[in-house]
Amino acid sequence: MKKILGKGRFLKLVLDGKWEFVERVNATGVVAVTALTSDRRIVLTEQFRPAVGRPVIDLPAGLAGDIQGQENEALGVSALRELIEETGYHATRLTHVADCPSSPGMTSEVVSMFVARNVRKKGDGGGVDGEAIIVHVPLLRGIDGWLQKQVELGKLIDGKVFSGLYIAKKRREPADGSGSKTNGKKSGRIVRENLLRRRS
Repeated sequence: MKKILGKGRFLKLVLDGKWEFVERVNATGVVAVTALTSDRRIVLTEQFRPAVGRPVIDLPAGLAGDIQGQENEALGVSALRELIEETGYHATRLTHVADCPSSPGMTSEVVSMFVARNVRKKGDGGGVDGEAIIVHVPLLRGIDGWLQKQVELGKLIDGKVFSGLYIAKKRREPADGSGSKTNGKKSGRIVRENLLRRRS
């Protein structure tokens, strides 16, 4: 049986048997987007993270269900919202590719990974509520050298970036853009939940 050891505004510390871990209290999910442009660039973010005391290079990512009145927001819609808020890039559709635990020894958090192709710049990005996000759009060709340069500058690279690069290099949409369905599961399915109706 779970026991709550402590609770803050955004997180709670839980004891389950002998295992302590953290759960979010204000979200229903976490999303991350591998956003690719038509000229073979990947959209990345940079943000100072107090927990590690350094800037971190990451995929556009964020929470689902954390906005009052939108607690039941679909993961695909959350992913599109985070993409435009953080980077200013817009996608007309996404493909869900995986659900990945972020740090299963420490938290129950599972990140839903999406890929968006042919994204277009529609705004400035930068995040909300003082997030001060910097947007980078490096070419996929030469990305290893670009990332190494960021490390030399004292930045950390989030592991989701390497997952996103794998997705970018290995996964291709079907020629007809239809996506695939497996017994009704969302993995590999094109997200079409009225996404075109959303305007940034």
